[in-house]
Amino acid sequence: MPSATEDNHCGTSNSIANPSIPTSCPSCPTPLNYSGSLDHLKYFEITPIIGREYPTVKVADILNAPNAEEQIRDLAIIISERGVVFFRDQDDLNIADQKKLCDLLGKFSGRPEDHGLHVHPIYRDPGNLPLPDGTTDKNIYVINSEAQKKIYKTMARRTPTEPRDLSREWHSDSTFETVPSDFSFLKMEETPPHSGDTLWCSGYEVYDRMSPSFRTYLESLTATCAQPVFRSAAEAGGYNIMSPRGSPLNAGDDFAPSHPVVRTNRVTGWKAIFVGVGLHVTKINDVYSYEDQMIRDYVMRLITRNHDCIARMKWTKNAAAIWNNSCVWHAATPDTHLVSGNRVGVRASSIGEVPYLDPKSKSRRETLGIPVV
Repeated sequence: MPSATEDNHCGTSNSIANPSIPTSCPSCPTPLNYSGSLDHLKYFEITPIIGREYPTVKVADILNAPNAEEQIRDLAIIISERGVVFFRDQDDLNIADQKKLCDLLGKFSGRPEDHGLHVHPIYRDPGNLPLPDGTTDKNIYVINSEAQKKIYKTMARRTPTEPRDLSREWHSDSTFETVPSDFSFLKMEETPPHSGDTLWCSGYEVYDRMSPSFRTYLESLTATCAQPVFRSAAEAGGYNIMSPRGSPLNAGDDFAPSHPVVRTNRVTGWKAIFVGVGLHVTKINDVYSYEDQMIRDYVMRLITRNHDCIARMKWTKNAAAIWNNSCVWHAATPDTHLVSGNRVGVRASSIGEVPYLDPKSKSRRETLGIPVV
């Protein structure tokens, strides 16, 4: 993966396919190679394609290891290759260490130096819940379904007359930002005995299951990822949007960037479908409305008809998941209203690089020599 020589965030532009799509990332390394520093840890793969669980590993032990930088970089590589990694029983993991590890995953794997943890745009909203200890933290988003109903009350809602379309739940974190998240780290503080599972789907594999000619076409496209609810929520609440938000480029309240439909993951160098579908994707640019819907429907069809591309997490108290938003989508299962108990989680997210597509990068299966059929 070639690196750009100019000193900027966006890299160079592809003058052949689409001049608006950056083709490199000045701060990003060539694809990183796993050193083996985590080989001593017990794990199992969730599926052959996506996901890994470390059933007995304490995240704090990685953070405090004598060779912590090497282990954290290797963990970033594993997360980027597997898409998502699960941990159990992280009762000793405090908020400070959760933030630190999430930040270092991005830092040690080549994100721009002046980028850090994401700040949620409407952190100042009075509807936001405090952390379990009663404090608040601008770099931690508290996930709680009841609180979200209050915060996003300005979002247009229709009275349901038929079963809910859960395909709307799929998304990558903060694609409404000019520079989206690379790594997200969610710890579940409280969970019902069942319900509220989260699913992750491999953007690598969805890309690989398309025909070569269609993949090439999608590589020429961008999508607008608008989220106007943040501005309307701030106006209704009488507070200002947080700015900047983990990057000097994440400023203001426009929340309508365009990103490449296909992007290169800076850690692995593999191509993945990035904004072909999801909660924040509002339109595929430069195509007719029917073509826009057709493309998004096709990507969603690949997700729903290829369940071997999906890893599912049944949450338990103090369980945690870390994933790379550059190569996976995730979706929470909205069924907690059917059982008693609360579902409360705390999430930190690192801000990566401006999404780019290196024309020399390859797909996961192409790199690993795995046939599609």
